[in-house]
Amino acid sequence: MTLELRDVGWSVGFKKIVQDVSLRVEPGEFLGLIGPNGSGKTSLMSVLAGLRPPTIGTALLDGQPMKRVGRRTLAGRIGFVEQQADTIDRITVREAVSLGRTPYLSLLSPWSAGDDAIVADALDRVAMGDMADRMWQTLSGGEKQRVHIARALAQQPDFLLLDEPTNHLDIRHQLGLLELVHSLPLTVVAALHDLNHAAQFCDRIAMMDGGRLIAIGTPTEILTVDNLHRVFGVNADIEHGLDGRCHIRYRVGVDVSVADKKDRVA
Repeated sequence: MTLELRDVGWSVGFKKIVQDVSLRVEPGEFLGLIGPNGSGKTSLMSVLAGLRPPTIGTALLDGQPMKRVGRRTLAGRIGFVEQQADTIDRITVREAVSLGRTPYLSLLSPWSAGDDAIVADALDRVAMGDMADRMWQTLSGGEKQRVHIARALAQQPDFLLLDEPTNHLDIRHQLGLLELVHSLPLTVVAALHDLNHAAQFCDRIAMMDGGRLIAIGTPTEILTVDNLHRVFGVNADIEHGLDGRCHIRYRVGVDVSVADKKDRVA
């Protein structure tokens, strides 16, 4: 089970949003994607999910170009939770999660008791089984994010892709959500805003800037004083723990000159 990008670029008109990105997601790992706002993280996640075909280069699933893989197959293999996924429809939590079974349904394969069991299991895995009959609009932000993940799990994917999943959540729900994702027996790629979260939960981190992948490695290899100053324009001290993890302590004051001179992309 592999997910790979080879020399991938993605553009809108003449504007290059993602440039020359090559990476391979290792089976079973939690890969974090970090970078300043506008560095191309969201666009790269969409390419990895198969939603946006690369303008140049190749995106591969198990060594096969995604453009040759059917949409239903991609939807069954890759679960993608976007930043602002929401709905105004009056649906229950169970109905929202049931949407994850769509790739498997057809006239020859209608909804079955097996689908009910998969949806129930997905809800239980995110600790939302007792809220299955609640209306979507009554949920908190943290509860909605858990339902989004349950919907992705109902797809029974091999890969779970999350685009800044902790946005708009308080710290308790941020940590709870990442602990949940970390515990799942899946290969995970998550674009993360909080660098300490990336240090705590990720096996490897890919750092982006200006639409390019500029470094990839373990948290201690990527989250260095020089990288944080060069890419994010911040001064920080890095504390290294006995468990091999690191913790970032930011210094007061931002180097505005570093941040302002960067040519940001959407």
